[in-house]
Amino acid sequence: MDLAALGRDGGLLTVDLDAVRANYRSLRARVAPAACAGVVKADGYGLGAAAIIDALLREGCRHFFVAHLSEAVALRRLVPADAWLIVLHGPTPGAEGDFRAHGIVPVLNTIEQVGAWSGGGPALLQVDSGMTRFGLAEAELHAVLDAELLRGIDLLFVMSHLACADTPADPANAAQLAAFERMRRLLPGVKASLAASSGIFLGPDYHFDLVRPGAALYGVSPVPGAQNPMRPVVRLQGLVVQLRRVPAGTAVGYGHTCVTKRESLLATVAVGYADGFLRRAGVDAAGWIGDTRLPLMGRVSMDSIVLDATDVVETLTPGCLVELIGAHHDIDAAAAAAGTIGYEMLTSLGHRYARRVIGGSERS
Repeated sequence: MDLAALGRDGGLLTVDLDAVRANYRSLRARVAPAACAGVVKADGYGLGAAAIIDALLREGCRHFFVAHLSEAVALRRLVPADAWLIVLHGPTPGAEGDFRAHGIVPVLNTIEQVGAWSGGGPALLQVDSGMTRFGLAEAELHAVLDAELLRGIDLLFVMSHLACADTPADPANAAQLAAFERMRRLLPGVKASLAASSGIFLGPDYHFDLVRPGAALYGVSPVPGAQNPMRPVVRLQGLVVQLRRVPAGTAVGYGHTCVTKRESLLATVAVGYADGFLRRAGVDAAGWIGDTRLPLMGRVSMDSIVLDATDVVETLTPGCLVELIGAHHDIDAAAAAAGTIGYEMLTSLGHRYARRVIGGSERS
């Protein structure tokens, strides 16, 4: 990449589509014979939904989930007629015609949505198995069935969502599985979907007919604390815009929360919380030059951070790139340093980076 062009941005975000495809293949093999969807909401978790959809289509993916109707409309032309584009939040009142006009499939979450869609074509029905967020409670499902509101609806799947799948030993997982099994028996012959990224790793009992991975496709660990089985998808490098030599005892950044303990070379890097390098980042946050760690000094600013570059004084120059997420510090480690999870870190990455998309062009 032309560094002169890169200098117009604060850094370089590299997205590896071959890794996305490899992650999809791994998940699909794990859940076979169940089908494997691709969750591409929030612009493919911030990485570019158009490129992600193309990569997943090349792997045979035929179920794509987004959160909002506006996302689906924007992506409609990219999803072929033999694949499903599904909106998790379902139709708001009066939006049913837009779903039908664009050939978009809703997830029906309330009695009102079911009633408004009655006779309206294909849909998914969500039931609440214990997360208390989206979906019909068990009593509501009975009411829908008693009123025959599902008549004329082509139910592709009955689905639910796990609240504690990232903690495999949590008894809530088994309780939700039992509740889901009980409710799906009220819909004989309808296919079922329960597991998202972490739920896939709870085992075959949770796979049913379709799984819905999102973050795992993009390299986030589906089982925190265990070895990550997914390939990393993103690499973030920040641009060094200034170097400054300072004596020991120099205060750094807002609030002077950090004071140098030695004579230091400080590197100001043009990445900040407006770029998704979260302000909560603490003492474990760092950059890397080769195998050398450059600790974060002081608070994260909106557009910049300061790193201690003393140990790479001979190799660092203004205009070079420092790795912030990558081989030494993956998305989950970067998130942990900011007191959050890989999901938030990934979807927070801003749009002020130069972007490089690699791989993904050949069909398997």
